[in-house]
Amino acid sequence: MARIIAVANQKGGVGKTTTSINLAASLAVMEKRVLVVDCDPQANCSSGLGLDHENMPNNLYTTFFQPEEALEAVYETKTPFLSILPSTTDLVAIELELVDKMGREYYLQDVLNALESRFDYILLDCPPSLGLITLNALCAARELLVPLQCEFFALEGIVKLLQTFEQVKKRLNPGLNLLGVVLTMYDVRNRLSRQVKNEVRKCFPDHLFETVVPRNVRLSEAPSFGRSIIHYDVKSKGAESYLALAKEVVLRRPPRP
Repeated sequence: MARIIAVANQKGGVGKTTTSINLAASLAVMEKRVLVVDCDPQANCSSGLGLDHENMPNNLYTTFFQPEEALEAVYETKTPFLSILPSTTDLVAIELELVDKMGREYYLQDVLNALESRFDYILLDCPPSLGLITLNALCAARELLVPLQCEFFALEGIVKLLQTFEQVKKRLNPGLNLLGVVLTMYDVRNRLSRQVKNEVRKCFPDHLFETVVPRNVRLSEAPSFGRSIIHYDVKSKGAESYLALAKEVVLRRPPRP
């Protein structure tokens, strides 16, 4: 059974897509069979892994209401063991199309049910909102990974996300667990970064990852070449941090249902 991990934070620019791409690539380097599901209509995860997503005949949008065709929408990347179910700008229409559907929170779960036996890990790269697409991801996932940028407003945003997490766990998906919070864009020279780290450790003593992702120019450059940081510059600080994060994720097993 695959470990299905939603990478979510309703605040934009906190490193969700960067984390999804590079954590997936790091797990693939460990020879884990990994699927990235790009749940964001901006499709940055798809382009960041080198796909021309707008010219893909099958994608997450086409499979949302036809889960039996999900396998046709899975594409291999240049990285061994790493596949992707790409997004497209058409996905923005899903929010409206699901509004009046019964069981509207579980459509993505149906898609993943058709795929999970083929993979060890499935990472869901969520959009920067708490709309129906993110809700579908939280209902389909078994674990929640929260990237948190080291700034004050990011701390405020995580409160709302965790309120949603608790409601989803209580009413829609009792099997959802908090995998952890990972600090991104960390600058050791910045006092605010250290303060945010201390505050998060107080709030989540059992869920803060030891690994922190530093501010790193190479991390920003890699997506423009359609490559993960592991394959762009494996010796960079960014690559080292995501390889370390992948080891923590593998060891941090979720509780059995």
